Amino acid sequence: MLGAMIGDIVGSVYEWNNIKTTDFPFFSEKCFFTDDTVLTAATAKTLLTDGDYTANYQDFARRYPGRGYGGNFHGWIHLENPQPYNSWGNGSAMRISPVGFAFDSVNEVLAEAERSAQVTHNHPEGIKGAQATALSILMARQGAAQQDIRSEITSRFGYDLDRTLAQIRPGYTFDVSCQGSVPEAIIAFLESESYEDAIRKAISLGGDSDTIGCITGGIAQAYYRGVPQALADQGRQFLPDEFLQILDDFETWLNTKES
Repeated sequence: MLGAMIGDIVGSVYEWNNIKTTDFPFFSEKCFFTDDTVLTAATAKTLLTDGDYTANYQDFARRYPGRGYGGNFHGWIHLENPQPYNSWGNGSAMRISPVGFAFDSVNEVLAEAERSAQVTHNHPEGIKGAQATALSILMARQGAAQQDIRSEITSRFGYDLDRTLAQIRPGYTFDVSCQGSVPEAIIAFLESESYEDAIRKAISLGGDSDTIGCITGGIAQAYYRGVPQALADQGRQFLPDEFLQILDDFETWLNTKES
């Protein structure tokens, strides 16, 4: 989960100032956490407490305003009787990484990803984006090879993952849809050689940089067995105490489940 948050933080300064290269400062004083990190923390909190996704997404978003929430979601935050609004946006995928770490079977991960997505993103593409991201994380942490992840996600969800970053990058522009950003984020992971390399490649695509970085970061953390300590220490400095506590509690909870 920290891997996803760091991807968001690093990408935050490039969302509206795209950079089409992997050669950039990884962290800068201008970096900040966005809605991706807020809602990732809310997902983890829901899992830790057997809670309600709707209630937690509203609560966290209200307490951390101005973090780049989409227009429909921003309105949903303040509704007394919030209902899903058929979104296919990538918000369902950027907040899902804790689900990929929390469950150990394909069926559990797919079901929980749908449960998380459908409170807002009940469009089939919104659900698919969350499921594809969460399943990639599950497979990565269970030791699947990159090519096996490519094959499974392609066959199950129909994403075209045979494109290369070099092919995508020149013409890629801002796209907040799941179908226009989740495959690209997965491809960035598939071409990576390390956690940091994955984040750099994700952000080098341009587009919705913080969200692509967030999605790629969660998968990369799982595949590379964590975030390098130096990057983890730097990334944590951008997070509020509440999120640091959730990260620690979530890690403890996962370790307890495994023991």
